[in-house]
Amino acid sequence: MNISAIKAQDYNPDILNTLANLSSDEVFTPPEVANQVLDLLPQELFGSPDTTFLDPATKSGVFLREIARRLMSGLVKVFPNEQERRDHIFQRQLYGIAITELTSLMSRRSIYCSKFPNGRYSVSRFENVEGNVRFKQDEHRFINGRCAYCGASETQFGKNVREGLEYHAYEFIHTLKPEEIFGMKFDVIIGNPPYQISDGGAAASAMPIYQKFVLQAKKLDPQYLIMIIPSRWFAGGKGLDSFRSEMLHDRRIRYLVDFPNPNDCFPGVPVKGGVCYFMWDKNHPGDCEVVTVRGEQSSRMSRPLLEANQNVFIRYNEALTVLHKIVSKGENTFGSLVSSRKPFGLSSDFKSFSKTGEIRLYANKATGYVAPKQILQNKQWIKQWKVYISYAYGAGEEFPHQILNKPFIGEPDSACTETYLLIGPFESIEICKNVISYISTKLFRFLVLLIKNTQHATSRVYQFVPLQDFSKPWTDAELYAKYSLSEEEIAFIESMIRPMDAEVGEQDG
Repeated sequence: MNISAIKAQDYNPDILNTLANLSSDEVFTPPEVANQVLDLLPQELFGSPDTTFLDPATKSGVFLREIARRLMSGLVKVFPNEQERRDHIFQRQLYGIAITELTSLMSRRSIYCSKFPNGRYSVSRFENVEGNVRFKQDEHRFINGRCAYCGASETQFGKNVREGLEYHAYEFIHTLKPEEIFGMKFDVIIGNPPYQISDGGAAASAMPIYQKFVLQAKKLDPQYLIMIIPSRWFAGGKGLDSFRSEMLHDRRIRYLVDFPNPNDCFPGVPVKGGVCYFMWDKNHPGDCEVVTVRGEQSSRMSRPLLEANQNVFIRYNEALTVLHKIVSKGENTFGSLVSSRKPFGLSSDFKSFSKTGEIRLYANKATGYVAPKQILQNKQWIKQWKVYISYAYGAGEEFPHQILNKPFIGEPDSACTETYLLIGPFESIEICKNVISYISTKLFRFLVLLIKNTQHATSRVYQFVPLQDFSKPWTDAELYAKYSLSEEEIAFIESMIRPMDAEVGEQDG
């Protein structure tokens, strides 16, 4: 419908639907998403005058506002007088910790209809200027250049650098005793915390921070914990190994709703690897209801978060039977053929090559030549046949997707920079061609997809891919038959992965 054709008096959009996100790591939650999250909770919570709610990272105030709507309906019989009901809800049941001064004002405006809850326009009058939505300009505690609480870099967030700007030293995670912030216990902790913070590395290098909000919230021992966070923790993420292990072994996570394409949850927000939200129920451990949303399609299955003998979360329910069939063969993993980063010790910004020389060097969108002395490690690979494949390629938010960039043959007397990983080495060009035929299959790249939820493709993303006999080329038809995949399993793989040109060629920059 053309908005210009709508009468002005009929057009009354929700302001929280029109907010522009500050960044891809501090994402505002649309009201409809907030309500989908709230639907996971037992709805009788909204009929009790004793249920307390905390948003430890409030930005727009949407969660507390939508909780207030439900409480206003659920407590009609308890408090027939509307103002008495409103005062009880806002003053005794809803609490928030803002992440910045700006979001504290936004949240109070959303919840109390006034950024000053002690003012005449507040729907519930408080005696203080904050109400129950507080903001404290906290500080990082730097030790050896890093914040002891969140890991922020002093060069990025020190006072001398951030003067006049937000420090992003979030109060909730910059304390060892979060229970002292409000001095009370909460039944429900719910929110959409900041996702990452700059770590002072090159370019836009950042480290995750959302896991610290989850772990801190657990310390408060709520009955229910719900948070919207990036999905990278499923199988990767910088410094998330211990967090992933804790989450996957925690059988109190009863619901997990996953959006591989973040646009299905937050339109226009590029969160690599997708986003998810989960509900943790302290007193009812068991299997998790896993829901995967892909556009108009979704799948649902009750299952453990952690499959036997695995260390990552398999995000696609339909992939489980495929993986079980392949793992049951007990074959070695293809990852054993894939090198670590910097196969020859040369970084991606290496430029010290010439137009002629003894060793051909494949670099970032360029080729050149170097001398043997410039190769820093694995010199034994130089004279052998190998396959090169890009270290980084799209994170796979849209389907069908290619998942990996097209590999190419590395001839003897060649090397590469960090832009590529090396597969091999091999005895002949024929074996290299057969390896590339295998990488080009949809099944190969589907198995990589189960772990690769960011653009980086280290050797670990190949851990589900079985090793094959490379004296011959491979096709999907042969692989589907070898692993006895059903028509339904094949159809799902085909829907997820697009064809890759299997023709052996030169470097695909």
